[in-house]
Amino acid sequence: MPTTRYSKYEATLDDLDMSELMKMIQDRLMESGYQRNPWDPDPNYQQSMQDLYDAIAEALINNELVSDEMIEQAMNAENWMDSKLGEAVKELAQRLEREGYLKPQEGDGEERDPNNPGQGGQGPDRDPGQVKFELTNKAIDFLGYRTLRDVLGGAGKSSVGAHETKFQTTGVESSAESKPYEFGDTINMDVAATFGNAAKHGLNDDGTFDLQYGDLEVVQTEYNSSAATVVLLDCSHSMILYGEDRFTPAKQVALALAHLIQTQYRGDTIQFALFHNSAEELPLAKLAQAQVGPYHTNTAEGLRLAQKMLKRQNKDMKQIVMITDGKPSAITLPNGRVYKNAYGLDPMVLGETLREVGNCRRSGIQINTFMLARDPELIAFVQRVSAMTQGKAYFTTPHTIGRYVLQDFQSRRTKTVN
Repeated sequence: MPTTRYSKYEATLDDLDMSELMKMIQDRLMESGYQRNPWDPDPNYQQSMQDLYDAIAEALINNELVSDEMIEQAMNAENWMDSKLGEAVKELAQRLEREGYLKPQEGDGEERDPNNPGQGGQGPDRDPGQVKFELTNKAIDFLGYRTLRDVLGGAGKSSVGAHETKFQTTGVESSAESKPYEFGDTINMDVAATFGNAAKHGLNDDGTFDLQYGDLEVVQTEYNSSAATVVLLDCSHSMILYGEDRFTPAKQVALALAHLIQTQYRGDTIQFALFHNSAEELPLAKLAQAQVGPYHTNTAEGLRLAQKMLKRQNKDMKQIVMITDGKPSAITLPNGRVYKNAYGLDPMVLGETLREVGNCRRSGIQINTFMLARDPELIAFVQRVSAMTQGKAYFTTPHTIGRYVLQDFQSRRTKTVN
């Protein structure tokens, strides 16, 4: 298979494929606040064009795609964006826009200059730190595919296929074993097994054999149910606070799950919601750039919102995939005020949360919880939630959560029926 090897470029990097560049900067594009100031996160923060320029420059340098002379010139320049490296970076940002991976936001009612993409309608003299950008559907789909491939590859699966199996991998198609026919079964006859059973009775004098009711066997097949899934993402402060970024891996898994459903399970639906002091539904287009905030953990409100979202879906299976790292520490009171208590499992907070878990059970909604912490109190709480809704609890880490979420989802997709 032919490969492309990139060498050190002088300025334009014309031969660099934009999908390769997206792969190099994907971690920076999904940054959740940990790299800025985890003690003072801004939930409304949105990356600017300057953030994009910095990410591209870092990728070019780390992958040795620019010469040492260009790097030295940029380091000695008063503003590195005015150097050859800066010019190359701006050109690559414009190519990302032209190829549909991102779109700078319009601002201040100014007209967009079609001959000068990458400026977001702000003019060439506008500070790029003030110009925000959004990822397009193409970029979201790319990030989801990349994460899906990386996660399954990390689980020992070599490629992404379309077979209806427990794992997403290439291989031969196999069917379930046949079974004796019972009244009400679909007549999907296993001819070889049926005739084999009849032949066991022996041949008649004329060389024929009698086929009896008990000889009939039917082939069992895989029934693929449709599912409605709501992914509940905890974006409270603790998700970036304790020495690691837990929110970005959670977002990556959510994107991978969305890509899996859109490509392999088209009859399914998937929706996303954030929960913190309260909860809100999150469009897929906004997922990659969602930020952690200085919030508590209102699990009850998140479950309440997820139930409302699932009630709109008419599917065989309804489930909530909750990714969190903390105990419930807030609830919404009847008057709308948010009650908070971050110290231990507050009985009032715990009671309200378990009431919502009970409502999920009565509605036939399963809760599968992926816990990124291992405090004894949390373990007991999550086990109780799982028992109430016949769901599963996984105590994992940001490094392994993807494998657990995706494999758990796929293992629930089929059951053997005749």
